Amino acid sequence: MTSDKGATKDLFVGIDLGGTKIVTALVSEDGRIIAEDYRQTEATRGLAGVVRRMTDAATKVMKSARVNPGQITAVGVAAPGPIHAESGVVTAPPNLPGWKDVPLRQLLQDELGLHTELENDANAAALAEHRFGAGRGTQHMIYVTASTGIGGGFIVNGELYGGATGAAGEIGHMTILPKGPYCGCGSRGCLEALASGRAIAREARERVACGVPTLIGDLAEGDLDRISAKLVAEAAAQGDVEAEEILGEAMTYLGVGMANLVNLFNPELIVIGGGLTKMGERLFNPVRRVMHRRAFHSSMQAVVIAPSQLGDDVGVLGAAVVAMVSQQ
Repeated sequence: MTSDKGATKDLFVGIDLGGTKIVTALVSEDGRIIAEDYRQTEATRGLAGVVRRMTDAATKVMKSARVNPGQITAVGVAAPGPIHAESGVVTAPPNLPGWKDVPLRQLLQDELGLHTELENDANAAALAEHRFGAGRGTQHMIYVTASTGIGGGFIVNGELYGGATGAAGEIGHMTILPKGPYCGCGSRGCLEALASGRAIAREARERVACGVPTLIGDLAEGDLDRISAKLVAEAAAQGDVEAEEILGEAMTYLGVGMANLVNLFNPELIVIGGGLTKMGERLFNPVRRVMHRRAFHSSMQAVVIAPSQLGDDVGVLGAAVVAMVSQQ
C-alpha cells in the first residue's frame, strides 16, 4: 500500500520482538497499520542474526509502502523483559538464549539511522490499548496479558508507570502461594506459575502422567508434549471434569491476582489480553466472580474488566506507540 502521509512525518515503525517471532509494521499516527512483516526470530542463530532480521523487516515494510527512511519519525521496539528502558538495554530475556545486557536500542539505531526507543513488551501493549484500544480516554488502567506467561503494564494518570528502574508491571510474579509450584523466575507460587497457559498445561500433563481418567490424554493421543492450555480448553468445552477443574483452579488464581491489583491500584479499567482470552467467558466469568468476592466493594464498583480490543496486533502497535511517545 502506498502511503500518502510521508510528507507530514507521522509514520512510525513498530517492531515486536519475541522468542519465536518478530512482527514489524509501518504505522500511522492514528494507529493504522500500513504495511506488516511477520518472520521467525531464529534466536538460536545468535544476536547478530536477530538484529539483522529486525532491520531487514523494518526496511521491508518501508519499501512495501514506498516510504523512505527520511519519512519515518521514529522506531519503537517491544522486547521481552527484563529490560532497562532508559538505557535501551535488554538485560537477560529467558527466551533469547545468549542475550545478556544487549544494547538493542543503539544497535538498531545505528543500523537503521533512525531514532529508536525500547520498551518491555507488556508495557508497550498497555500503551497500545490505552491509545488505540479498550483503554481510550481512561486515566487509570491496567493491562494484563494472560498467555504462555503472565505480564502487564500500568497506566497511572494517563501515563505509563515504570517504577524506579522501569521494571514495574511484573504482574505474573506477584506471590499467590508462597509454597506453590516453582516459577521460571526462580521463585515459588507466582501468579504465572499458577494461572498461565504454561501452568495449565503443566497441571494437565501431571494428571495424565498419573493415569487420571481424562479426555485430555485422548485428545493428545497419549503424547504429553502435545498437551497445551488450548487442548485443555477443548476438553473442558466437551465436558471433561478434570479439564474443567484445571481451568477452574487457574482462573481462581488469576481472579485472586486481579483482586490484588484492584485493591492496590483502584483502576477504572483492567484490560485482559493474550491467548487465554480466546476462552471467552470461560475465563472472564470465574475471574470476575473471584474478584467480586475478594476485592473491596467500592473499588470493584468502579472498575470495568474488558477484553483487549487490539487482539494479535497489540504487540506491534504497542511498539509503534513507544516510538510515538518518545516524540511527545
